[in-house]
Amino acid sequence: MNDSISRFAPHAFALLRIVAGVLFAMHGSQKLLGFPGDKPPVEIMSLMGLAGIIELAGGLLIAIGLLTRPAAFLSSGTMAVAYFMAHAGQHPLPIINQGETAVLYCFVFLYIWAHGAGIWSVDSMISRNRVR
Repeated sequence: MNDSISRFAPHAFALLRIVAGVLFAMHGSQKLLGFPGDKPPVEIMSLMGLAGIIELAGGLLIAIGLLTRPAAFLSSGTMAVAYFMAHAGQHPLPIINQGETAVLYCFVFLYIWAHGAGIWSVDSMISRNRVR
């Protein structure tokens, strides 16, 4: 790859992690708090309530880059379960069963789990301070 472009790869990855985390957290806040939007909150002691907690907490952790790998792994698994529970039975293709968002989150978070937090993260700040 052209070095003049590839030098921005860490920054692009950090932006992907931050944006995906914030958007994922918003799914959780919508489930738990009814915000943003006008849907009523779900029962917290339900499967959807558990999903909302994982989405909100996991999304915030991913966005700030704290405990990124475990948060991304749990979030990826949550989206895989959500896809198979809510979408896969309707049709095998995600574009038809409206599960493409769950599939995309699943694989983005799987990539973040494999890659680690990267720059602009609390995890990288902690590891830098340990080296000193």
